[in-house]
Amino acid sequence: MFENNQPSVAVLLPCFNEEVTIGKVVRDFKAALPDATVYVYDNNSTDRTAEIAAAEGAIVRREPRQGKGNVIRAMFEDIDADVYVMADGDDTYPADAAPAMVEKVLEGYDMVIGDRLSSTYFQENKRPFHNFGNRLVRGSINGLFGAHVTDIMTGYRAFNFTFVKTYPVLSRGFEVETEMTIHSLNNNLRLFEMPIQYRDRPEGSVSKLDTVGDGIKVMSTIFRMIREYKPLPFFGGLGLIIGIVGIVLCGTVTFEFAKTGVVTHFPTLIGAVMLVITGLLLIIAGIILDVMAKNDRKTFVIDTNKIAYNKRH
Repeated sequence: MFENNQPSVAVLLPCFNEEVTIGKVVRDFKAALPDATVYVYDNNSTDRTAEIAAAEGAIVRREPRQGKGNVIRAMFEDIDADVYVMADGDDTYPADAAPAMVEKVLEGYDMVIGDRLSSTYFQENKRPFHNFGNRLVRGSINGLFGAHVTDIMTGYRAFNFTFVKTYPVLSRGFEVETEMTIHSLNNNLRLFEMPIQYRDRPEGSVSKLDTVGDGIKVMSTIFRMIREYKPLPFFGGLGLIIGIVGIVLCGTVTFEFAKTGVVTHFPTLIGAVMLVITGLLLIIAGIILDVMAKNDRKTFVIDTNKIAYNKRH
C-alpha cells in the first residue's frame, strides 16, 4: 500500500479561526519534516485561516461538523500515511520535535505523546483552572488503569497507520485527546511520552477552550469510558456500596426483631431488601459487561492484526 523505502508522513492540523498563527505553523512543520504532507482541516472558520494555509503550501480541506473530535474523525478517515503527526494550529507546540516523534513511531510505537507537563506547561499556561484540570484527569485515569502517563490531554501526538484506522473517534470536541489516551491504555497499546517545550498562545491568538464547559465534557468522557472499559469496578463497586447499605439496614431491623419479637419498621425492611437486591443485580451486570469488554479487546487485537497484515501486503 505504501512505499517501503520512504515512509509517508502526514501532518494533521485541525483549525478554527487561527489566521494569526496558521501560516507560521505550516512553515515550521514543512521545515521540520520536508517530505511530509501538511493537511489543514478548516472547521468553519470565519477568518482567513484556510486562505493563509493554502498560500503556505498546505492541503486545505473543510469539515462542516463543528468540534475538534469531528475534525480528527474526518482526518483519520480521509488520509492514508505510514506516520501521522497531529498538532494544533495555534503555534503552542514546537514543530522541531516532530522528527523525533516520527522516528519513535517508526521504531514500533503505536502512539507518541508530546508531553507538555514535564517541561514548560505550568509556567507558560496562564489559565490556573486548566492546570488543575490536567492534574485531576491525569490522577483519575492513571489510578484506574494503573498507568503512569504524564500528559493525558495533550494535542501533540504521532500515530502509526494501524492506530489511526482502528481508533473509534466518538467524542465531538476537545475531550477527544482524553478519549485517545484511555483507548490506548485499555487496549494495551505501545505508548511513548516525549517531553516537549510548550508555549502559550502568541498575542492576538484567542483560545477556543471553555474552561468549565470543556472540563465538564472531559469528566463526562472519563465517566463514560470507565463505565464501558472497566464495567466490573464501576458497577461492582456501586453495587457493593448499595448492597452494604441494604445489609446494614436489614441488620438494624433484625436486631430490633430479636430484641422485641416484633418488626415495627416494615418500610425500612422492604427498602433494605430492595437495596440488597439492587446491589446484587449491579454486581452481576458488572460481571457480564466485564466479559463483554474483554471480548471487545480480543476483537480489537484481531482487527489490528488484520490491518497490519493488509498494510504489509
